[in-house]
Amino acid sequence: MTILVNHPKDIAQYIDHTALTAEKTEQDILQLCEEAKQHHFWSVCINSAYIPLAKKALAGSDVKICTVVGFPLGASFSSVKAFEAAEAIKAGAEEVDMVINVGLIKSGKWDAVRDDIHEVLKACGSKTLKVILETCLLTKEEIVHACEICKDLNVGFVKTSTGFNKGGATVEDIRLMRETVGKDIGVKASGGVRDTAGAMAMLEAGANRIGASAGIAIIQAGEANQSGY
Repeated sequence: MTILVNHPKDIAQYIDHTALTAEKTEQDILQLCEEAKQHHFWSVCINSAYIPLAKKALAGSDVKICTVVGFPLGASFSSVKAFEAAEAIKAGAEEVDMVINVGLIKSGKWDAVRDDIHEVLKACGSKTLKVILETCLLTKEEIVHACEICKDLNVGFVKTSTGFNKGGATVEDIRLMRETVGKDIGVKASGGVRDTAGAMAMLEAGANRIGASAGIAIIQAGEANQSGY
């Protein structure tokens, strides 16, 4: 895994430009898509109801559509998460970020955790699945075990957070996740990454994707202070 950031603009290629809060309007989503095209973000990360709108807005561009399932709690039936994923992909999503069932982890039901992820993974087919661990709610041992399951199932990414809980990505957790999954599975830092320095710290710790609603601020702040690069 090689992260190449020679200029602040280069960070954009690692960012899922995100708008997931409930009050986002169609105009907000259209603006998100325009920003993603202008700055060459990897994807837009949106709720599934807006996929058809984003698909039209992004037509002809290289920006992907990422969506979320079981969001933000992760406590839905696995069959419901799988259905969400399949319908989202049918509508045009190319990447799916699912929330792990934290309650099952806390209950020690690791086989059920594996089955939950596997059912969504099957629904994704050839599309990328990212598994959101909600690391702020887990012990280090639980993070490692969850990552080991994800590695064994060969998901696309493990991801720190929804951004809707009491904490987001930390450098320490990113390092732990990268050490656990190795080099062949992606690691996404999400939640609380709001500036260039924070984004760079996550990339240097082992992330190769960043989920952020502050994507514009991340790259523009970096452009204003290129002496740090």
